[in-house]
Amino acid sequence: MSKLIMRPQKRDKQGKILSVTPENAGWEYVGFEVYSLKSGETLTNKTGDQEACLVVLSGKASVYTDHTSFLEIGKRMSVFEKIPPYSVYVPNEDTYTVEALTDLELAVCLAPGKGTYEARLIAPEDVGVEDRGSGHTARKIHNILPEQKPADSLLVVEVFTPAGNWSSYPPHKHDRNNLPSESYLEETYYHEVNPKQGFVVQRVYNDSRSLDETIAVPNRSVVLVPEGYHPVSAPPGYESYYLNVMAGPVRTWKFHNDPDHEWLFQPIK
Repeated sequence: MSKLIMRPQKRDKQGKILSVTPENAGWEYVGFEVYSLKSGETLTNKTGDQEACLVVLSGKASVYTDHTSFLEIGKRMSVFEKIPPYSVYVPNEDTYTVEALTDLELAVCLAPGKGTYEARLIAPEDVGVEDRGSGHTARKIHNILPEQKPADSLLVVEVFTPAGNWSSYPPHKHDRNNLPSESYLEETYYHEVNPKQGFVVQRVYNDSRSLDETIAVPNRSVVLVPEGYHPVSAPPGYESYYLNVMAGPVRTWKFHNDPDHEWLFQPIK
């Protein structure tokens, strides 16, 4: 069984169904959790030395931190409504409490914090929306926490890929601290599939092929990208959603394309 995929587990007492930590991922920077809360349930966590970006995947909630509160946030009832989410940035050495006002799916994105910024709401109108690619590589991007917006370590983005299309394609990587041409960023891919009985395919491979795995990824699973290229394919009949979390020693996204496939960027004559 691949060590690069984590499948959802039975809810624990907090409602957690997925948990990626630096310890279980074997890396240094990125943490990621998903909570499935019933209406009326609450979740409370301390951030410790981590900053957090709480992404309301679906449902409505109120979020309280040590110093502020964000009431009745959330609009979409499914990620596949394709409208930008509500999110909350919470700094390290803080506490957040999430009260589920409806059934709630919540992603918690984590990386080292330095206490530079205060807690804030990231509303749908604050999320940059772009269309990327064309033809069978067309997909929609929601830039929740890009490098142009304040955070100490976290980069957070969600991507919608139509059935039959490819994403994170042509293949690229960001596994060398070689700025300005490439940055080192660990990355998680949290996948949802519509309809939910489907799957997507993700390949993770490096130049030497010492890492080369192709994974059939079911709904609500996480793929770890510790290094290498990492394209995604959505089979016909199944829409793909994924939420990316990236972090590394420098908060910038500089990627390197697989030279074998870079010709795909050339215009068609």
